[in-house]
Amino acid sequence: MTGATAVRRPVPAPAIHVQGLEKSYGKNHVLRGVDFDVERGCVFALLGSNGAGKTTAVRILSTLLQPTAGNATVNGFAVGGQPGRVRESISLTGQFSAVDEILTGRENLILVARLRHLPHAGTLADELLERFSLTGAGGRRAAEYSGGMRRRLDIAMSLIGNPPVLFLDEPTTGLDPEARLEVWQAIRELAQNGTTVLLATQYLDEAEQIADRIAILHHGRIIANGTLAELKLLLPPATVEYVE
Repeated sequence: MTGATAVRRPVPAPAIHVQGLEKSYGKNHVLRGVDFDVERGCVFALLGSNGAGKTTAVRILSTLLQPTAGNATVNGFAVGGQPGRVRESISLTGQFSAVDEILTGRENLILVARLRHLPHAGTLADELLERFSLTGAGGRRAAEYSGGMRRRLDIAMSLIGNPPVLFLDEPTTGLDPEARLEVWQAIRELAQNGTTVLLATQYLDEAEQIADRIAILHHGRIIANGTLAELKLLLPPATVEYVE
């Protein structure tokens, strides 16, 4: 009698792999050997204060900036050696909205779809308006949108062409609390639908609310990386004193 042989399934490669990433401007070292992996279909938060190097890391991974040292892959393609394939795999939403305020929400989506030479641009626009709860506002000029609506439209525009990886650089900067909640919900739904999201943020509550894993970037180095529960174990237990 022979025992059953266990079948080993191959472990899927991470959507983003970063190893030893460095970026310097003369003597100014912005990134100092950054390492992290982002699994497919998750929200990964790169958390740090202003000047920590978050935007620099995002710009390198999106092929907008050359690293000084190290290597990275996005969707299996080398950032340095296959920039064209990387760009086909990603979309980037920066700190400032790319929405054309003169156009309606629907026209913004149709414009991007046509620039990508996609068929049925109108149908695609209508599907994204519905997905981001903007159908009722689709015929209004984007200038009339609230901050949260404009940001949701911005993210919807980023998803045209179904990129498997989405970079969000400070997507809720300047938004009021209600608008931030709207954007958070949109990001959660993206991950649920299989999109890998790398979120660069300076807000701890934002990382806590929507990220599956959090990497803390401080002065160009990753000083902690894990789930929220794992990171909490690194902190000393709190003590409470009652003074009468």
